[in-house]
Amino acid sequence: MRRPAAVRSVGPVQWVLIPAAITLLATLLLATPVSLFGLRLPEPVIPLVLAFAWPMIRPSIIAPILLTAIGLLVDIFWNMPLGLWTLALLAVYGLVLSVRSLLIGQDTAFRFAWYVVCCGLAFAIGYGVTVLLGDTPPSLYALAGQVVPTLLLFPFANKLIERFEDGDVRFR
Repeated sequence: MRRPAAVRSVGPVQWVLIPAAITLLATLLLATPVSLFGLRLPEPVIPLVLAFAWPMIRPSIIAPILLTAIGLLVDIFWNMPLGLWTLALLAVYGLVLSVRSLLIGQDTAFRFAWYVVCCGLAFAIGYGVTVLLGDTPPSLYALAGQVVPTLLLFPFANKLIERFEDGDVRFR
């Protein structure tokens, strides 16, 4: 006799609101002016973790709306052109959403390769917009100082995906 499988339904509070709040809090904490041996805290673009993970967890209208708000807040907080990180985050979200069926169920190395591609896309958009709107291009050294810590955040994206990927089988 076959037993019915229990479906674990995950609400938007668990997979959207709590990670978004943690992301904003971490962004604020890493922006504190703390210096140790002349080095400052890294400032990764933490919302890229959400832009990569959310479309793989569940397609939703809530996630792009929240990514837009987070991107605008990051732009204001970092004194960047308004809409720069919103555009980059939504581009990453759209790319991952378009290849979602390819990424679901893949191993960690394959996901990491796509995370690198998505980070490259986001930073290329950010760099391009900054070059177009500014008089001088940003320092590539400073850009690398933001790209590397952002790439090191992949384990958080992977953990988020693995935790909630099977939360609702209706979206498989």
